[in-house]
Amino acid sequence: MEQVPQISPMPVKSFKKFLIVWFGQLISTIGIGLTAFSLGVYAFEKTQMATSVAMITLFTFLPNILLRPIGGVLADRFDRRTMMIIGDLGAASGLIFILAIMLSGDIQLWHIYVGVAISSVFSAMQAPAYKASATDLLTEDQFSKGSGLVQLAESSKLLISPAIAAVLLRFATIETVMVINISTYLVAILTVLAIRKSLHVNRNTSEQAHWTRDIAEGWYTIKSNKGVLLLVSIISVITFYLGFLETLIGPMILSFSNSGTLGTFQSVSAIAMLISSLLIGIFTVTRKYSNMLVVGLIVSGIAFSMLGLSTNIYFIIFSGLLFLGALPFVNTSADVLVRKNIPNDKQGRVWGIIGILSQIGFVIAYAIAGFLADHVFNPLLMPDGALASTVGRVIGTGQGRGIGLLFIIAGLFVVLMAFVTRSMKSIKQLEDGPAEAEIPKPIPAMPEQSVVHE
Repeated sequence: MEQVPQISPMPVKSFKKFLIVWFGQLISTIGIGLTAFSLGVYAFEKTQMATSVAMITLFTFLPNILLRPIGGVLADRFDRRTMMIIGDLGAASGLIFILAIMLSGDIQLWHIYVGVAISSVFSAMQAPAYKASATDLLTEDQFSKGSGLVQLAESSKLLISPAIAAVLLRFATIETVMVINISTYLVAILTVLAIRKSLHVNRNTSEQAHWTRDIAEGWYTIKSNKGVLLLVSIISVITFYLGFLETLIGPMILSFSNSGTLGTFQSVSAIAMLISSLLIGIFTVTRKYSNMLVVGLIVSGIAFSMLGLSTNIYFIIFSGLLFLGALPFVNTSADVLVRKNIPNDKQGRVWGIIGILSQIGFVIAYAIAGFLADHVFNPLLMPDGALASTVGRVIGTGQGRGIGLLFIIAGLFVVLMAFVTRSMKSIKQLEDGPAEAEIPKPIPAMPEQSVVHE
């Protein structure tokens, strides 16, 4: 007898319930920032080596990115609230592992690496489910508000967490900070449980394909929509340039100033990102996302170049404010345009794949930024460098000025990409949602068959 597909109830759209989940994730994100800051300080004070801090960042970042596609498959196969709870519990378990060894008094750096890697693995399960759950709970005209609030939560790691962590470490131990972060995961879990009836998605459970086929179907869903594919490619390139900024802004500022100035730059710049995210979250945007994307890219590209033009810290802070203020508009536009054009039952795996594709730019930039700065760009603008008498007369010479030149070039490429994006009809067509021709058909059953998308 033919098996009848089992259909779950339609999800209940509710912005209030989205806010409940978002609040839990905001609290846990602040907690994650507390631990990231505190463990970085702990590792540096223990070893006096930047490499140990970089290794913590690597083990925190890499497993999460590499496993996102699998997390996306799980988010589409199983109850998304369950995946979010398991992800948060698992992430907390990694911190419990570190805390337990700290309390034993015999912790080594490799214990921290293992603990943050465990948390990262489970975060890869939680993130796509959380991303897809926004579509479950929000109506289409609420997508931009939801995206703005998600970015607001993310910016809290940059703005709120370091300040709180710095105060806590003056009056409490790092173990106390770890306990607080573990508690924030529990808050996130409770908020998911509070709206547990609203995260069901229609699923056909008549068959369970191999998980690799689900990933392939997610990739096919992206590839089948030319506009989405181009948009993801553009964002991947943008993150490549952002990787340069994230890696090299510190060395550039420290080349002519001190760590206090660098901290001021980071905190003040993050305020702009928080304000922009808050504005997007308050005011509803329902159309012209492609225009907002282009304008955001132009402003952020110009601001990126401005960061490298001068060593005047006030000018650099202004440029940072402009750059991070424009970034949420870029992220929101891309987020909504993708979300509108991907079927809800495939959003988990699609966001998982987009996660790894968009973040791979960071990985490449992290790998080559130091080499380019130390061996290519900085030598060009040393007092006796090849560009000292030309470009050096405009932006200055000396240590770190080559990084400034790299920022100028990267920013100009971002502006160029904005104009290229503006000319792409397939991206403009994303405004109206998927056309009939863009709705992906099931992927071919036999690997030797191919589907040509018309």
